[in-house]
Amino acid sequence: MTPNPRQSELLEAVRQHGVMSVEALAERFGVTLQTVRRDVKLLAEAGLLSRYHGGVRVPSSTTENIAYRQREMLHADAKQRIARAVAQRVPNGSSLLINLGTTTEAIARELLQHQGLRVITNNLNVATILAANPDCEVIVTGGVVRHRDRGIVGAAAVDLIRQFRVDIGLIGISGIEADGTLRDYDYREVQVARAIIEHSREVWLATDHSKFNRPAMVELGRMDQIDLLFTDAPPPAPFPGLLAEAGVQVEVAG
Repeated sequence: MTPNPRQSELLEAVRQHGVMSVEALAERFGVTLQTVRRDVKLLAEAGLLSRYHGGVRVPSSTTENIAYRQREMLHADAKQRIARAVAQRVPNGSSLLINLGTTTEAIARELLQHQGLRVITNNLNVATILAANPDCEVIVTGGVVRHRDRGIVGAAAVDLIRQFRVDIGLIGISGIEADGTLRDYDYREVQVARAIIEHSREVWLATDHSKFNRPAMVELGRMDQIDLLFTDAPPPAPFPGLLAEAGVQVEVAG
């Protein structure tokens, strides 16, 4: 499903609070209990919420990400705005490393009119999108293909990336914790992302607002390894201070 505006606001409210009762949601949005229960049922069936007796919560796990198809729909408008902002900053004639994620795939679609790009990626979806741009050379890493999202992971992907030094490393992320660590779920995916950071002259992080304060198991990096952060809303506390201390430029896509 694609959540309607009220359902999207409901999701955001539950995410901010962790758990909420059906009664609290009805009062917050000025609707009946039946309306909230109907919304919650649809969102739970889509895997975007988890129900428990008397309330709801956002599925949250430090070991497993939300399913790819659900992530594709979640915050799609925000990802589109972020993608446009990133594409506007990418010069023609650039070399890029691009990792896994629905946000980086949105960025790839916004790069279809760019000229003279050379892109190395472990994301088959990104490669397929950019292959439609005749003025973009696409290099795909070797490795193990994950069937759930067509991402390529493993030592072979890392080995190929280590042969390059590119202008821009474009990475997505699953979570940014309050201590400033960048986190993800699959250690093999993290190894590839670390290689991208190490072999890029500039590192750009593209992430929507839902990733702040979201836990994940594997540490990918730290804020001081990022040069530019693209997001769709001003980061909540304590992140503005952490970003300023790390010297990260923040661009909020309007």
